[in-house]
Amino acid sequence: MNMLRSVKPDIQNYLHVCFVTETYPPEINGVAMTLLRFVTGLINKGHHVSLVRPRQQTYDRPGCCVDPTVTLVTGIPIPGYKGIHLGLSSSLRLRRIWENNRPSVIYIATEGPLGFAALKAAKKLDIPVISGFHTNFHTYMKHYHIGIIKSVVLGALRKFHNDTAGTLVPSPDLHHDLIDKGFKNVHIVSRGVDCELFNPNRRDASIRSAWGVKDSDSVVLYVGRLAAEKNIDLFLSTYRKMKSVSNRLKAVIIGDGPLYNKLAKENPDVIFCGMQRGRKLAAYYASADIFLFPSETETFGNVVLEAMASELAVVAYDYAAASIHIKNQQNGVSVPLPDVQSYIEQAISLVKEKDKINELRKNARQHVLQHDWINVITKFETILRQSIGQNVS
Repeated sequence: MNMLRSVKPDIQNYLHVCFVTETYPPEINGVAMTLLRFVTGLINKGHHVSLVRPRQQTYDRPGCCVDPTVTLVTGIPIPGYKGIHLGLSSSLRLRRIWENNRPSVIYIATEGPLGFAALKAAKKLDIPVISGFHTNFHTYMKHYHIGIIKSVVLGALRKFHNDTAGTLVPSPDLHHDLIDKGFKNVHIVSRGVDCELFNPNRRDASIRSAWGVKDSDSVVLYVGRLAAEKNIDLFLSTYRKMKSVSNRLKAVIIGDGPLYNKLAKENPDVIFCGMQRGRKLAAYYASADIFLFPSETETFGNVVLEAMASELAVVAYDYAAASIHIKNQQNGVSVPLPDVQSYIEQAISLVKEKDKINELRKNARQHVLQHDWINVITKFETILRQSIGQNVS
């Protein structure tokens, strides 16, 4: 996963893009997987890509997978975020690296200490920087009972992003929100989905059998981190209200996080599958029927598109990915944020209408077939070029 191989570039037009990030595959989260798409997309277009990230203790063994395009820095664990580390590096070290191998543009994906050091070094060298707003850190505060510092965190984020040439966000609602909060030069670069990987043809009878469900039963699925900000309690309470209407339901949760052990112990009637990836994850998606996404803190929510591509009936709050892609009662169910009662009622109504579930599932797949990654990467490339003053045809 470390090796960033470039095809032979067009010398007149190629870019050297350096990505600076606290997280990257094989870590599994929305930011990491989006960055992998950006990186591979640029490489496939003939650009050179380098990477600065924290050392991953599980994967970066000493002397293994040495890659001159990847700079590893010291990482310290983030409390409550198992496997993800804050990167620590002096801006002086980054300046020396970039003096010897100067990027055309730097993309800072995360606003941790590593991102701040990278921005300082880039400004010294007069290298343009584009930043990504991938995580609503300031909205997480209430879930960790430290809402009092929300304005402080927001102010720090605003200053950081306004010091870059532009900030990329994945959705119109986040774009409007950040503009209202004083962020400047905000651009929308949405997300795509791999419709070949996430495909209803991967539905697997053996998986459903292992879950103890029959063909006529429905599986209610959640995929994501098991953390306070993901609002898992609403998933569980909604599932139980749905089950009170029909006992032909089973809840399945895919993912890991700080709440995993607690939730698994308290909910023995729910199937916990842990972290999954690749084709196994895709088969789990396709083997379900209804996807409940209760989170209120997403910048996008890649799992919404993955579920739609897998031909699931999605219930989500009407913001981020859902506000872009779900047409209510046509290809999914979108609920005004944060109307908990309506969320539960809309999910219950699906249980009573089997034909409606089938209609939503078919329409969901047809919608996302139009949203591949090629157009997303092209827009990303255009903004990078604009940041360095290149003409874009």
